[in-house]
Amino acid sequence: MQLVQRYLLNSSVLLTADVAGNVTEYRALYSRRLNIYRGIDNKISFQVINADQKPVSILNTYTPAFKMFDEKTRLVVEKDATIIETTTPSNVGMFTVTLTENELLNLQSQFLNYTIELVNNSSNERTLTYSNSHFESKGSVYLDASEIPGPLKSYSVTSLSQEDTDSAVFLSEAITAEPAINGNEALHTAAFYLDDADGDITIQATLDSQVSSSTNWSDVATVSVDSVDTLKYVNFNGVFSYLRIKHTTDKADPTANYTDDITKILIRN
Repeated sequence: MQLVQRYLLNSSVLLTADVAGNVTEYRALYSRRLNIYRGIDNKISFQVINADQKPVSILNTYTPAFKMFDEKTRLVVEKDATIIETTTPSNVGMFTVTLTENELLNLQSQFLNYTIELVNNSSNERTLTYSNSHFESKGSVYLDASEIPGPLKSYSVTSLSQEDTDSAVFLSEAITAEPAINGNEALHTAAFYLDDADGDITIQATLDSQVSSSTNWSDVATVSVDSVDTLKYVNFNGVFSYLRIKHTTDKADPTANYTDDITKILIRN
């Protein structure tokens, strides 16, 4: 039997705050890089200290403000921290910042910077805290998006083409159904964003390895829509090579161009 150890650790950072105007030694301290992960909530603990490395009380005096920037100095996250210091006193100068899963959802693996300010509750005066005693304010963060990989992006279809002149049928391009990553119970989902669409929307599939004019397509799912619908979706199972969307309109003039009736289709395999 193999025994594997895992560590449950708190991510803690010390911050130097020159709130009393004291001289701070010019020695680099506490410049540890933070590692955060996409796909979970990341809770980071901070503690404010002075030039003598003693905790500084922030209870009922300051509100810590956290800001995180990308390499182009664009603001990625901005939020107030949660103070955990109590009147006991306990956890003097300590507060936490939680970077939620949703806040990191659209970010890729990259190096980021963060700053923390102490905002005076009465005067709104802003005091910058330092990541080390060299008076460097920026802290370093590495966002790892590979540890907890999320679902693949949905395939997006934004246009359909009329099958033939004067035809009431409109077709999408062929879309891979990812047969290599799906088992026999493969679940697919298609969402249709509609704008005055009418008729039937059919999911068609093929087992052919290549798509050509002679490809055989079979209907696997059909959704009926009318002009009041703005969103419809369908789930279906099966291992296929390719998919395509077929829209058969019920409008009075089938010779007209109704390619914009479906504004977007998202497919996830």
